[in-house]
Amino acid sequence: MVPLHGYLVVSALLFVIGVTGVLVRRNAIVILMCIELMLNAANLSFVAFSRELQNLSGQIFVFFVMVVAAAEVTVGLAIIVTLYRNWKTIHVDEIRMLKG
Repeated sequence: MVPLHGYLVVSALLFVIGVTGVLVRRNAIVILMCIELMLNAANLSFVAFSRELQNLSGQIFVFFVMVVAAAEVTVGLAIIVTLYRNWKTIHVDEIRMLKG
């Protein structure tokens, strides 16, 4: 049986990898993947605490986070496809139209 801190360490590592990917990478698809990695790290923490506390509310919250993440990916990919059709690139640095 894995103790709670084992899950939290893995969750923290996943979250740090996701944040690093968002800050370093310039490809829009990789940025979306890193955001999903951060959401999954948070989900792992919710499930670990839910199991530790013998309460299902954390697992129910994870279900709603996954639904919102699926909607976020759908909208994000639609935006990326539209940007690629207009500018033939998905690199965030090269897309200047979104600046104010």
